[in-house]
Amino acid sequence: MDMRQVEAVRAELAQFMADVFASVPRRDQRAKGDCYLRGLMLDGRRKSIQPMAERLPDGNEQNLQQFVNQSPWDPVPVRRRIAERMVPLIGPDAWVIDDVSFPKDGRMSVGVAHQYCGALGKQANCQVAVSVHAVTDAASVPLGWRLFLPKEWEQDTERRRAAGVPPEVGHREKWRLALDMLDELARWGLTPPLVAADAGYGQNADFRAAVADRGIAYVVGVRADLAVQPYDARPTASAWSGNGRRPQPRYRQPAVSAGELAANAGPSQFTEVTWREGSRGPMTSRFLAVRARPAGRRSRQIAKAAATARQEQWDGVLPDVWLLAEWPDGDDGPTRFWLSDQPEDSPIADLVRQAKIRWRIEHDYRELKHGLGLDHFEGRSWNGWHHHATLVTAAHAFLTEQRLAPKADTPDSPSTRSSTPSRTC
Repeated sequence: MDMRQVEAVRAELAQFMADVFASVPRRDQRAKGDCYLRGLMLDGRRKSIQPMAERLPDGNEQNLQQFVNQSPWDPVPVRRRIAERMVPLIGPDAWVIDDVSFPKDGRMSVGVAHQYCGALGKQANCQVAVSVHAVTDAASVPLGWRLFLPKEWEQDTERRRAAGVPPEVGHREKWRLALDMLDELARWGLTPPLVAADAGYGQNADFRAAVADRGIAYVVGVRADLAVQPYDARPTASAWSGNGRRPQPRYRQPAVSAGELAANAGPSQFTEVTWREGSRGPMTSRFLAVRARPAGRRSRQIAKAAATARQEQWDGVLPDVWLLAEWPDGDDGPTRFWLSDQPEDSPIADLVRQAKIRWRIEHDYRELKHGLGLDHFEGRSWNGWHHHATLVTAAHAFLTEQRLAPKADTPDSPSTRSSTPSRTC
């Protein structure tokens, strides 16, 4: 947005701020929040504090620095109010779990470590945050953030103190951080119709089981090497000799990979499915959906533990789910794979659309990072990072509301100007 466009929505922004930042106790802090949001939405290459303050007529660098980096206001109630406000508005088809990385220099920015950096596609010095987004094909909004703290930070007293990391915060795997956010949102009275995630989460049997245990359906990416048993495979027990424990039922044939199971079906079994209309026409590819049983030691342990919790003797049968595979035209075999615990009568078109709904997150991150400066934060502190991420989320939510608002008749109206998904500012 240019300055004229920002000024045109000042009244709507003031109402939004009054609602979403009602938990921030002081009026001057809320005014700084309003100023920061305008700085995020205003045109400009950098959305760090100094250049934003210079672009705004009421910008004060010292005030904004204090508000973001030193002020003790709690970002959690703000994120809660954004989620409560936006979920009914969007009416999500799914919640998408993902993570995002921020390349960094030095070693003092909170959570920074040499780790895989998706933004660069390689191991690099970066921060990583896990997020949950409410998603449809038309709109989306982040509902929660967790900054990943690598193991090296757990006992690093010097860096923890300098960054203001709370004493109770330690290393926690990304998939557990995602579950923590689902539980927090559930406490707020918000539950997803479906959880979608990429293979970084879907490959983990504990993550899939934990989502299912919460009564939430899932569709998650997996790698081609995921071990599975065919649906019709049945475990059997060896004959008992009469001595010792009775043999436990087990699968006699070795598990196969998801890629092998899908490829063995042959290309004739793949169905052409169109899942949405893209900017260049229908998005279409060929898919196969078959029932399969995720295997491997951890899957067996989880299934056995579930039977024990039900006070039942485990019969050795692994639970079955949908295995969805994509075989694009021109490729030698299937290239992408998903697992879903949706009902057995689910149409393949529904499974495909749910599996592909993650495309919206890529759009989210383009807006959040390039348009609204999610990765432009130059502070080092725990509180500063969470304040900035919350303020960026608020700006994104406000612009999403503007895009979804009924369009006025005049092409110069704020809602019309903000309706193009590819531009946030």
